[in-house]
Amino acid sequence: MGEPEGKAVSNGLPPPPFELPYPDSPDVITSNLLRLAELTPNERRRFLAKNLISHLHQFVRETYLTTQEWEEAIQFLTAVGKTCTPLRQEFILLSDVLGVSALVDAINNPPVQGGTESSVLGPFFTEDSPDLENGDSIASDGKGEYMYVEGRVLSTDGTPIPNAKIETWETDGNGFYDTQYSNREKPECRGRLHADKDGRFGYRAVVPVAYPIPGDGPVGQLLLGMGRHNMRPNHLHLMVEAPGYTKLVTAFYPEGDEWLESDAVFGVKKSLVVKLEEVNDEEEARKRGFPKGSSFKLLQRDLVLVPEAKSREVFEQNAKEAKKNAPVA
Repeated sequence: MGEPEGKAVSNGLPPPPFELPYPDSPDVITSNLLRLAELTPNERRRFLAKNLISHLHQFVRETYLTTQEWEEAIQFLTAVGKTCTPLRQEFILLSDVLGVSALVDAINNPPVQGGTESSVLGPFFTEDSPDLENGDSIASDGKGEYMYVEGRVLSTDGTPIPNAKIETWETDGNGFYDTQYSNREKPECRGRLHADKDGRFGYRAVVPVAYPIPGDGPVGQLLLGMGRHNMRPNHLHLMVEAPGYTKLVTAFYPEGDEWLESDAVFGVKKSLVVKLEEVNDEEEARKRGFPKGSSFKLLQRDLVLVPEAKSREVFEQNAKEAKKNAPVA
């Protein structure tokens, strides 16, 4: 940062149109800030600001936070920011391990009868997935044990949804996403395809494996300090979009993994735990495009999307209930 130039200036806003007592006590600090929050023009932002201030100040008072603890928290958040790169989002990882990502997901995607339940996006989604045709592979050969994924994209009433876009990504057989390799040259173990006119889709992949979320950064240190493991059960990510339907971000978790119930980011839901069928048939393997061997795992599961109007109705109903029962800041 260079030397400042010219005269220092304010942001142009005047003093508040009301008097505030000097902040000579903890309670006055909070009440002054809540009054200032009332100046927020946007109603939703005003609501969020007042509640954040109330809960944050209440936490400081309840815990009698020390100056050293405050400094350590600032240093921790600074380290989280410095760890972020275009391919690594440490703040999403922090949100994940604190259960905030799962909570926001659960609130914004309430279960609707018949619809596939959602799961957390996670920090490893990228925009550069290659476009594939049905039957193609998202993984180069040698990236792991063969798996074939197939199903249909349907509406909650059972109607097939043609041409739905499906983004999918996973770890390789070593438990790493492609973005974790320093020599990444192209997307790997990820792809983008579309359901056919009858809503059917299918693609080759590899059996995902359980893996540790990054432990070399501040979030990893946080988990160690809390005495928590950093493992995620094996899973396959899917994100499905179609006009008129709520975007589905989900994942399928093969049964039998020891980390299912204590997933470090709280992403597993019972309905998303799936069974992989063992297929040992060379003719079937070749038919599905696997270049060698006779065995592969088969994951058969439909993806059921919820109409936007229905999702909005359930969300707004739940929001009204929550607002009615929530304390007012």
